[in-house]
Amino acid sequence: MGYWRGPGPDPHFPYLTEEERFTFPDPEHCDDWIVAVGGNLSPGMLLSAYEQGIFPWYNPEDPLIWQSPDPRFVIYPETLHISESMQKILKKHLFTIRFDTNFEEVIHGCGSVPRPGQGGTWITQDIIQAYTTLHRLGWAHSAEAYLDGELVGGCYGIRLGNVFCGESMFARYPNASKAAFLTLAKNLFNDGLAFIDCQVPTSHLRSLGGQELDRSSFLQLLKKALAVRDLLGRDTADRRGSWADRYTEIQ
Repeated sequence: MGYWRGPGPDPHFPYLTEEERFTFPDPEHCDDWIVAVGGNLSPGMLLSAYEQGIFPWYNPEDPLIWQSPDPRFVIYPETLHISESMQKILKKHLFTIRFDTNFEEVIHGCGSVPRPGQGGTWITQDIIQAYTTLHRLGWAHSAEAYLDGELVGGCYGIRLGNVFCGESMFARYPNASKAAFLTLAKNLFNDGLAFIDCQVPTSHLRSLGGQELDRSSFLQLLKKALAVRDLLGRDTADRRGSWADRYTEIQ
């Protein structure tokens, strides 16, 4: 990946378009989470990483670090858990849930809302620009919760084939991020999604049905989810396009 030691992406690394790919070291041969250091956040690099079970995760003062956690954390259709209290909130339509109508504000919210036990954020300006570019290209998506017309929570991630790679969520009002995430999850699973990649275990995601999976099993699961074809034999890995009119609130 070169000798760039940061901070952030390597300005000398080639820019890869969404059609170009980069082969990372095989995570199965890594002793820890870190797979590679360096490179950039161009569309081709990010898509290559997610297709290989890898994602960028680094501190602002560090170089770009590519990681593949072991164990991994995922939510399957059959494990998704909606508590009774959340079911009531969703049925009452306390929040208006929308998709892909305010991606930039969602990712800014994820990077700016304080989190317990965290003194800063890994969502740097480089990350914001990179994922906003993927959103404009139709790969990255957001789910948004509004209360009285104000954005009060949401989440974002990337859809590839039959997997959604969740990145981050935020809430400025109790249960707002849960409402956005659960509504998104229900729509995706109804659309045939195999699983949601939650990356690393948290108590919050565990309460929503998250399950630990060793990295080797995750990579096999990911490979199958990316190789899905429709009834006519066409590759369905490319799921680009806006979700603004595709998905709906839970009825």
